[in-house]
Amino acid sequence: MDAIKLPIWLRIAMVAGLVALAAGASLFAYRWYVRPVTLSIAVGSLDGEAPRVVSALASRLTEVNAPVRLKVVETTGALESANEFAAGKTDLAVVRGDVGDLSQAQAIVVLAQAVVLLVAPPGSSITDMSGLRRVTVGVVGGETNQKIVSVLTKEYALDRANVVFKNLALADTRRAVDSKEVRAVLFVIPMTEKYLSLVRGLFAQSGKAAPVLIPIDAAGAIAEKERAYESFDIPKGTLRGSPPIPADDVTTLKVSFYLVAKKSLDNDLVADFTQAFTSARRDLSGELPILAQMKAPDTDPGAYLPVHPGAAEFYNGTQQSFLDKWSNAIFLTPMALGALASILAAAWKFLRSGELETKEAALDSLYALGQRIRKAETESELFEIENQIDEVLRAQRARAGTDDEGALDAATLNVAAHRLENLIHDRKAALAIAGQQTKLKTTS
Repeated sequence: MDAIKLPIWLRIAMVAGLVALAAGASLFAYRWYVRPVTLSIAVGSLDGEAPRVVSALASRLTEVNAPVRLKVVETTGALESANEFAAGKTDLAVVRGDVGDLSQAQAIVVLAQAVVLLVAPPGSSITDMSGLRRVTVGVVGGETNQKIVSVLTKEYALDRANVVFKNLALADTRRAVDSKEVRAVLFVIPMTEKYLSLVRGLFAQSGKAAPVLIPIDAAGAIAEKERAYESFDIPKGTLRGSPPIPADDVTTLKVSFYLVAKKSLDNDLVADFTQAFTSARRDLSGELPILAQMKAPDTDPGAYLPVHPGAAEFYNGTQQSFLDKWSNAIFLTPMALGALASILAAAWKFLRSGELETKEAALDSLYALGQRIRKAETESELFEIENQIDEVLRAQRARAGTDDEGALDAATLNVAAHRLENLIHDRKAALAIAGQQTKLKTTS
């Protein structure tokens, strides 16, 4: 059967269609590869400042078309954020190092650091931890600060000193202090002007009287036992410059706020997010002073909160580019595909070898027909042989049309066919003569 000949315009259209299809598939693959990924993040605080800061960072990531975006899930505070994260409801969370279940958390950045302030009203006689005997201490954010209360109680035996801790809402703190319902207040706040002003505003002050900061002298010992905390010295003059309050550095505890991620998040995704988040922080640090406290987490293997491997790649400068990551695949894939194509072609040829005749088999079949022609006794046998020759010739022409290497070339076919035609013609003539001779013998 002759090969089908397609019009030139149709072939051009087919090639153009294939090119357009390949280009479209490539564009789709590229857009899929660079598409932004949205991660949910749980964040909350008593005054709503933490969600506002994270929302500003999320907006910045969207503005600069970062590869990772944030969906902010607002909570009531660090404890609820940690619980949401531990329950697997969010990909990321802003947590405090001493609050909640952080067994599945890995650090990306340290967002801020909060300091434990144990403050007595102006004029108070309480100047150290021993002065808290039989005193009621108000705890702002009491549910979140239960761990700190427990640590201080254990370290200083405050339960035996009949110290009572009472949870206070921020709005009720000033009233509780003025009414002497509490004799001291415990805060855990970042050391920024906003929060220090809030503390100053909760206590009536005069030129001579100012709040009293109670030192936690055992902060170093506590930090060794409770790794979520660090010892910290509140600088002289933090609450007031002249005369300075405190008059000297005051030792206390410090705890970090972390942005954490699931262990299961892809390393490359977290590395890209860490880079974009750090850039966004740099852009917004002028508007949000608290971002000045943001820093890289401890990347040592024995860190209290292990760093996510993706974030570690960014901090250590070991991020891989697209070509670094996929260069071997890009180089080896064409070779592998070429080898696979060769193997498949060889297998196909092997599988077809039993069903398609080789050149030699086709010639042998034609030569065998020559022997049958010479021995044929009737014209009907010769007619049947002619049909078989036509079938062989038709099959070989069809194979030649498909560029089959096993097909006979046209010259060989023509020579073989011509020879067989001559043999048939000669045999027919011989049969005719034999028939006439037989007829003459019968009549005589």
